[in-house]
Amino acid sequence: MRKFGLIGYPLTHSFSVRYFSEKFRRENITDCVYENYPIKKIEEFRTLLKKNPGLTGLNVTIPYKTEILRYVDITGDEVDQIGAANVLKIKWMKDRPYISAFNSDVTGIKDSLVPCIRGTARRVMVLGTGGSSKAVVWTLKKLGCEIIQVSRKNRSGVLTYEEITPSVLGSVDIIVNTTPLGMYPDTGSKPDIDYGSLGPEHTLFDLVYNPEMTEFLRTGKERGCRIITGMKMLRSQAERSWDIWNDDSL
Repeated sequence: MRKFGLIGYPLTHSFSVRYFSEKFRRENITDCVYENYPIKKIEEFRTLLKKNPGLTGLNVTIPYKTEILRYVDITGDEVDQIGAANVLKIKWMKDRPYISAFNSDVTGIKDSLVPCIRGTARRVMVLGTGGSSKAVVWTLKKLGCEIIQVSRKNRSGVLTYEEITPSVLGSVDIIVNTTPLGMYPDTGSKPDIDYGSLGPEHTLFDLVYNPEMTEFLRTGKERGCRIITGMKMLRSQAERSWDIWNDDSL
């Protein structure tokens, strides 16, 4: 039996087990299982591997997409440039795990946003500076977009939420939420921006997928914004993960 799973904490919001379990049933894949492996600290990762020597592949979610790189053996140029990974491929040799890191978020981001990036719609505000935001920023820069990044903390080259004026919001075409705000169970929260300054000229994309219609997206939709839920990205990055795990050349 090939074992796959998800690490992160907490994992109560995750649809990954349901997604892959349904995929296995739908495609008559009978030799695979996918489970959640919540770890409270990244240091628990080595213990997890010792307790589960049959693990073949893992997805990585918040808050470990950056920290996990301390524990991998092989990273490609993409992961090195992004500085974060959300897919691990594990090969066992003499009871020792050799781990390669990949980033399938890039695929999900491209599939979700490429249809929106056309003409002059190339100025993007990215809310958050965590592991997911690193993949968003890297991908959008590759697509030729100009990025305004926002954080709760003062950082060089990054705006704070207090600095997002109506004129700044008016200058962007797409706003991407990479924070966990709005994620189950805290479904009433949303990023602290001036939603009254948004309108039909804006596209809002939320990486949160549980719930699919987050407060961020619902409020934007009320203002006439185009919205993109996180479900398309979830499906795209999950299928890319499956491809990675089953590609013998990787």
